[in-house]
Amino acid sequence: MRSIWKGAISFGLVSIPIKVVAATENHSVSFHQVHTADQGRIRYRKVCELDEEEVPREEIGRGFETEEGRTVLLTDDDMAALPLPTAKTVEILGFVPAEEIDPIQLDRSYYLAADGKRADKPYVLLREALKRSGKVAVAKLALRARESLGMLRVYEDALALHTMLWPDEIRSVSGVAPEEEVTVRDAELDLADTLMETLGELDWGDLRDEYREALEELVRAKAEGAEPAPEELRRRTEAGGGKLVDLMSVLERSVQEARSGQQESEATVHELSDRRKEAGERAGSGRSGGKGSGGSGAAKSGAKSATGKSAAKKSAAKKSAAKKATANKTAAKKTAAKKTAAKKSAGATGAKKTAAKKSTRPRKTA
Repeated sequence: MRSIWKGAISFGLVSIPIKVVAATENHSVSFHQVHTADQGRIRYRKVCELDEEEVPREEIGRGFETEEGRTVLLTDDDMAALPLPTAKTVEILGFVPAEEIDPIQLDRSYYLAADGKRADKPYVLLREALKRSGKVAVAKLALRARESLGMLRVYEDALALHTMLWPDEIRSVSGVAPEEEVTVRDAELDLADTLMETLGELDWGDLRDEYREALEELVRAKAEGAEPAPEELRRRTEAGGGKLVDLMSVLERSVQEARSGQQESEATVHELSDRRKEAGERAGSGRSGGKGSGGSGAAKSGAKSATGKSAAKKSAAKKSAAKKATANKTAAKKTAAKKTAAKKSAGATGAKKTAAKKSTRPRKTA
């Protein structure tokens, strides 16, 4: 990756030579302005408003307009002479917990690469120190012709730099939130919690820019001479513009859609009530059946179904009785075998006792 800035991180008495490279890239589809009649490119030329002549780049300088309307010229030498200690240094001011920095202050993201072998050891030292502390470093640096705040943190195995806006560059939030008091019921909060739990965790690998993909597909089709009508894109755009009447109904429908995996447009109270009425009418007509052949057909079908169920029940009962009879016979056989074995064992024991008595009797002498 090409570096856009070179300097050093000032970490107390430790100096870490680094290179700054862009951490992000823009995949947006870019267009050229063209003349629709002949497709000629439209170019912007820098023209002096006094003599109305185009000015070359080397004759263009910096001008600052004062409150009185005067223009003060600043040359490159003037800019280079400014006392800017952070021109080539990322000066660390302190270390704070990451949660103390609100994401609204973050601007651009960069990677910091060690510049040369001699920078490897202090680079790893700062990285491991940040890891162990669980904090981020707040620094100052001059980048793109202005001094900015920066936040240094560990990203995977590298150091990342996020330029930050100055506190006075964050606008006040007054007038943004609803000024009138809005009451939110516990039931609505419960439904919102259920929806959040149902949607589950986010799979970052599935995220993609669907608008850019559709735009690229449209460009390819037109380049091949086709004139596709992006009806699907129009339907998606129109489907998302419903007026929410009842927050509870919309939350309920959102939970149902998230659970079933379907992605439909947001429902209103009227849509839900109409669907419930249609479902009730269909259920009523199904129960009442119809006159003539339709009713008799339904009756016959019901009779056949009942007969089939009765036969199935009888067959299951027979199978159950057969299993019980087999089990009873097997148990009886086992019991008889046990009794026979017990009798044999008892007989053997008695024979042993008789033999023992005979052996202990005294023999008669002649």
